[in-house]
Amino acid sequence: MVAAMTTDPNPPTPSFGEAAESPEPGRLALLRRTSNPHGSLDALYLLTGATYAGQITAIDTEPLDALPAATGARRLRVLHFNDLHNYLRAPDDEPGATPLFSRIVHHYLAARQAAAADEVVLLLSGGDDHTGTPLDELLGWTADALLVDPAYAAYSAAGVDFATLGNHDLDRGGAVLAAGIRTSATFPVLSANVHGADALVADRDYFPGAIAVARGLRIGFVGLTTTIDTRTATPSDPRLAVASPLATLRNILPALAAATDIVIVMSHCGYGFDDPDAARAAGVDYLPEGDVAIARLAATLTDRPVVVLGSHSHTVLNANGFGEHTLIDGVPIIQAGGQGSHFGEFTTTLQLRGSRADWTPDATLHPLRGTPRGPARTSAATTVAFDAQFERDSIAPLYLRVQQRMDETVAVQDGSAELSRAATLLQRYTGECALANFISDALIARSGGFPQGKADLAIVNATAIADGLTPAGHVTFADLYRMLPFADCLQLCRIRGFELLAIVRNNAPRIVRPDERGERKEPDPGGYVSRGFLHFSGALRYTIRLNASAPDASIEDPAFGGIALETLLDQTFNVVFTNYLGAGGYREAWNGNPIGAGVAGSIAGFDMRALPRHDTGLVFRNEVIAHVRTVGLIGAATGAKLDRRLTVV
Repeated sequence: MVAAMTTDPNPPTPSFGEAAESPEPGRLALLRRTSNPHGSLDALYLLTGATYAGQITAIDTEPLDALPAATGARRLRVLHFNDLHNYLRAPDDEPGATPLFSRIVHHYLAARQAAAADEVVLLLSGGDDHTGTPLDELLGWTADALLVDPAYAAYSAAGVDFATLGNHDLDRGGAVLAAGIRTSATFPVLSANVHGADALVADRDYFPGAIAVARGLRIGFVGLTTTIDTRTATPSDPRLAVASPLATLRNILPALAAATDIVIVMSHCGYGFDDPDAARAAGVDYLPEGDVAIARLAATLTDRPVVVLGSHSHTVLNANGFGEHTLIDGVPIIQAGGQGSHFGEFTTTLQLRGSRADWTPDATLHPLRGTPRGPARTSAATTVAFDAQFERDSIAPLYLRVQQRMDETVAVQDGSAELSRAATLLQRYTGECALANFISDALIARSGGFPQGKADLAIVNATAIADGLTPAGHVTFADLYRMLPFADCLQLCRIRGFELLAIVRNNAPRIVRPDERGERKEPDPGGYVSRGFLHFSGALRYTIRLNASAPDASIEDPAFGGIALETLLDQTFNVVFTNYLGAGGYREAWNGNPIGAGVAGSIAGFDMRALPRHDTGLVFRNEVIAHVRTVGLIGAATGAKLDRRLTVV
């Protein structure tokens, strides 16, 4: 049994030391380091070197060679979760479902206690451990303001062995992430294809991979981070880049597999098919460098056992065991939903130094709660046991630290508009949205104090709004945080009239149409519909005519300030939106790629990336909350209403 570790408000620095000296190109070195004291490893060796820069021809395994040789078979059990986004507890509106992470801990401790002499039990995170709940406020926005990294502190106490570097882990910048790792993580964070960061130091704060030894079993790990949705080359970190996941895997896997008994590819790249026609037919994302492509490539690079531990797409995989799309050429793919919807359990028995011919992988999924991207909540999910001691000693102190900030009343909601969760989640994708109107107009009001000048127009993407507001009454900081969970920053852009008209026209086919909102709910407006549908501040008004299908959708009577937009094609507008849109919206296809998420045809998205932009350094959510504090009321009188700026016919 592993005892829970109290989360110390001022924990000792568990940094893995100064950055290691890089080996010569084409080689990797091993650093012997202490593993998480609450984990399962007997020995930990961290890989160092530039895995993204070229083929790795050798790994210096001299430290490993000194270990006693082991023979026979081993049982491996991997408990895994991904995209927890700081959901250590479920939201307060899910009674009985609160202790999410402590449920994983309960199962992990029970598995370790019951493990046979030849069994290894691991606990792994697939990344995106940050951004999504009020606990993010403990991180601050600068390294000096960080109080504690709540996710990494909890993981350290639980016994997590490794975590992948996810795209949202970089939302607050490399300096904040590095501070969180150095103060709160007693386990390694892995990514083989992230490089160039200034404050986040390679081979100190994060490592390309590792070799772990437990009960004679040598387990290789490699981390991969998606090139999609990762904020690179920002003004605060201009050299941060992400190399191709496939090219990086091709560089490192053969040498790593040769030195180990099994390799776990911790891929924060998303589950999707690498063939666009197959993806369209199956109704999944087309990801040329997603997990299917990674598994397919891995199968050609080694005959050793390899498993792809996936994340990023919040996909619920293997609820009924492996299928043809999750066991690719003998390489299994696993993923466990997101935001605490599930945790996964991968098991196998394998021969030391054996091949994939000598193993039989299996997978189980354990539901914890329902989320928009996972199955509906069931009463069974609320009865999962949790570790009460861990919840008391390691989770409760984190929530106590943030509770005072969350309970603060910021404004009141007078009930004059329909701002409920159900109404908002439907409106944001299907037409005019009262909360989107309020939020976009709030950005215009706040822009009056921007050093770069006041904005003429604000654009808000639908997926930025994740919740509505409770009925009339007090609105707390926590309410607003649930409504706007993402840590996006604001950019100002000079857009000409003809470009704005093109954006509005490109918005029309992205709307969720009435014939898509039947009993099947595919797509489900209550979840995330990644079409990139946009809402605009009040100066812009127009009509969407749905017509027969998405490719036929059109706009009518677009006007800015009461003047027909077609007559303003040469005028330049100062427009504010988030850096998420400025980077092209990633899967939401404001980057020239075809609009996806079930939109018929192959409609190219307008490319926002081509527009000249200036980073304000201001946080989207913070500016909206500042406006709410100023007006003190969220209701029709302050702009939270449907004013027919958008009409759908």
